[in-house]
Amino acid sequence: MPPTELDAPSRETFLDECPDEVEMSLFDHLEELRRRIFYALGAVAAGVVLCFLAVKPLVQFLQVPAGTVKFLQLAPGEFFFVSIKVAGYSGILLASPFILYQIIQFVLPGLTRRERRLLGPVVLGSGALFFGGLFFAYYALIPAALKFFVNYGADVVEQLWSIDRYFEFVLLLMFSVGLAFQIPILQLILGQLGIVSSAQMLRGWRFVVLGAVILGAVLTPSTDPVTQSLLAGAVLGLYFGGVGLVKLAGK
Repeated sequence: MPPTELDAPSRETFLDECPDEVEMSLFDHLEELRRRIFYALGAVAAGVVLCFLAVKPLVQFLQVPAGTVKFLQLAPGEFFFVSIKVAGYSGILLASPFILYQIIQFVLPGLTRRERRLLGPVVLGSGALFFGGLFFAYYALIPAALKFFVNYGADVVEQLWSIDRYFEFVLLLMFSVGLAFQIPILQLILGQLGIVSSAQMLRGWRFVVLGAVILGAVLTPSTDPVTQSLLAGAVLGLYFGGVGLVKLAGK
């Protein structure tokens, strides 16, 4: 019988069932996990190799926010190791859809029909927010931070930067912001599981403001107030947007 034709108690029971549940021993679970990890690592390795082959255009793209600033190689092989870093981060990003697929395939048999209804929106929303965080960092945070640093010492020092330190700053900031943009997804999951309601999230706004400021200070690899303020503002906007999503979901 279709679930729409069931009465309320039967419908709840239907939604709480695991349609693909299979009895597996602990050894079988570990073997399945090992296999999924092996596939994911293989995808990362392939992604890193592909990105390393095209690393110079990636490096040039990431240098754009620095404008006319010139970069120095302060030690032998510094640019080579920078290339490995850029290829590593880019390879993980390139392989992320396949990694996510392996995670879903591993956890899917243990999910109920109710939990599976959240899977699509959560996966799509998480991916969109992560890439949104990368764009926000690249087009807003990084240019603002670099402009602050350049203007602050423009009349005192000539702007010659270590290429290694620059890429450490850019890559860490972009990925940190991408992870910080997952806040609404976490709120939606907590709301749907009945752990926290939208009203409870809203009542704790003072702690959220304090947490956003601390998060902005922790996640930004620099100490400038511009970057920290922009990131803290983005985190607050995401949090209250998440509260709105949880409320729209009826929680």
